[in-house]
Amino acid sequence: MSLDKVTLGALKVHRVRQAEIRMQVGAGWSDLDLVFADAGGGPLHPESISKCFERRVEKWELPPLSLHGLRHTWATLALKAGVHPKVVQERLGPSTIAVTLGIYSHVTEWMQEDAAERVAGLFL
Repeated sequence: MSLDKVTLGALKVHRVRQAEIRMQVGAGWSDLDLVFADAGGGPLHPESISKCFERRVEKWELPPLSLHGLRHTWATLALKAGVHPKVVQERLGPSTIAVTLGIYSHVTEWMQEDAAERVAGLFL
């Protein structure tokens, strides 16, 4: 699956930092080949990730949003940007486009206005 250049750059920087930590920890590092690991190389606990995300949302005074909510946001923004629903479905993993459109996308006021203008443009 493709990643954008900014995300790839951030992951490369993260990998360098993680290699530095691995060197500092030495033999105590659990090499599980994880992209995101705890201080000893082990897996992160899902609840700790959620709590960390929640703290940042509060710190930056963002509207309440869960990590799972990011899936809905990504799908809605991708569809709004014109990404084909099949691509959105493959990136998110639901079994069908119908599930993707029914669960992970949300119709915004902008989408309603855009649909009205597009269809009207076919007749005018």
